Amino acid sequence: MQLDFDLEAFIRAKVTRRATSLLAQDLHQHDDALRARLAGRTVLVIGGAGSIGAAYIKAVLRFPIASLCVVDLNENGLTELVRDLRSSAGLRVPDRLLTYPVGLGDRVFEKIVRQAGPFEVVANFAAHKHVRSEKDIFSIEAMLTNNVVRARQLLELLATRPPERFFCVSTDKAANPVNIMGASKKLMEEVILAFAGRVPATTARFANVAFSNGSLPLGFLERLSRRQPWSCPRGIRRYFVSPQEAGELCLLASILGEAGSIFFPKLEASRDLLAFTDVAQELLAALGLAADLCGSEEEARQKAAVWTPACRKYPVYFFDSDTSGEKPDEEFVAHGEEPELAHFAALGLIRPAQRRSLAEVDAIIGRLQTCLAREEVTKAEVVAVLREYLPTFAHIETGKQLDQRM
Repeated sequence: MQLDFDLEAFIRAKVTRRATSLLAQDLHQHDDALRARLAGRTVLVIGGAGSIGAAYIKAVLRFPIASLCVVDLNENGLTELVRDLRSSAGLRVPDRLLTYPVGLGDRVFEKIVRQAGPFEVVANFAAHKHVRSEKDIFSIEAMLTNNVVRARQLLELLATRPPERFFCVSTDKAANPVNIMGASKKLMEEVILAFAGRVPATTARFANVAFSNGSLPLGFLERLSRRQPWSCPRGIRRYFVSPQEAGELCLLASILGEAGSIFFPKLEASRDLLAFTDVAQELLAALGLAADLCGSEEEARQKAAVWTPACRKYPVYFFDSDTSGEKPDEEFVAHGEEPELAHFAALGLIRPAQRRSLAEVDAIIGRLQTCLAREEVTKAEVVAVLREYLPTFAHIETGKQLDQRM
């Protein structure tokens, strides 16, 4: 189905509800510093074919860097990224642009870092980001390996020839986490802080990226293109940033942040939290449709099977959330953290007063790896180990997971 509407304009008007970028003032104010620290630099972006990685690359290419190397497992995504970059106005694509469809933990990745470098700016976006990734012990191990173990291996590799700037993406779910994904990102933050004396590393927690790959809002458009029903939880509110804002946030954090800093956007609950159900209703209205509220998934599927464009109501199933690891509202600052709000107009930052040593972090990782190496390990046992290092980890377990929903 051809969707004839401006998605970027819809995001500005109905999702972020900001006419200009949240980061516009900070970018203007710090333009000279960004230019000085990026001009002529060699840049490596890991996970650059994803929504946030690609947005970061576009933010970087507003400045005259010397070379860009992008690594991502998604070969098709890399192909589309290059087409997008070379087709976009206002970007300074360097003569030396390299893309490699390899994984963060691959042996060939290490060869790229050692032989195609040295890289002066390194940004890592290769992460598991979905709460649904804790569906069972296999997906949990893959997530912890990617988000924590490989992040630690990457920092060890970079420490042999430290870049000028290193950035690794975190999430708002790392603040007072209730799911394993958030806890894994919190541990990843601990890894970064432990290495901050050897590698100038920063990270950022930020909101849902509106219509990013794999997101529920983008899923609405995918379902509509296939004439499939929409499904959406009631009572779940999230902070949203546009893809452009996500890239700009990571740019500022990676290039201007002091080592060991955790950045977050200054968003207010009373103004900026938005329910997924509201996004669904607004999107339907923008498409000239209204919700045909259904009482079950089956009813929604049956109505979608006979729906035609002549019908101006579209089948939607709103349900009460009952899956593990979901809390109604997300947050950026954890209990006991003291945010600093004066440095940037739209960004706050956290510089933890206490940092774990690398030996402590390695002991935690070793404990997790020992646990996961057991044939009969359970999810509950992994949660218990994570609670040992993060006593405030209040895991929400319902016995249900998102793959059981439409």
